[in-house]
Amino acid sequence: MGKIKKVMLPVLVIHGPNLNMLGLREPELYGRTGLVEIDTQLVAMGRQSGLEVSCFQSNHEGAIVDKLQASLGKIDGMIINPAAYTHTSIAIRDAIAILSVPIIEVHLSNIHKREAFRHKSLMADVVTGQIVGLGVNGYYLALRALARILGTTDQP
Repeated sequence: MGKIKKVMLPVLVIHGPNLNMLGLREPELYGRTGLVEIDTQLVAMGRQSGLEVSCFQSNHEGAIVDKLQASLGKIDGMIINPAAYTHTSIAIRDAIAILSVPIIEVHLSNIHKREAFRHKSLMADVVTGQIVGLGVNGYYLALRALARILGTTDQP
């Protein structure tokens, strides 16, 4: 008798500008964990939760918009850390609004405890939820939340 293959739901993780420098850039604020380590952990956690996680990072606004548009109809959920574009990019916000999947916005630092210009997220009204200020754990919590929302796990 053949094995039944479990269907894995595709989830996209998008990292915005300067996140490729995690571990090096202001470690007192963003921590010492690098992006490769975060992505590796997300892929492994996703596999355990029935999610096929793919990760993308760009320092370029247009590349992020292109990736968002290309994912239309191809993903079941998304985690995004728009980084500095959180506060400036109407283009990314509008591309996110096109998607009709659960989307969780993540920020390593608490944007509400930082400079005034960082307090407003242009993405807030088009995402399902936000996790801020919990460091790299914010990504892992976001993935667990997506697994619950998408029904691939019943673990809290």
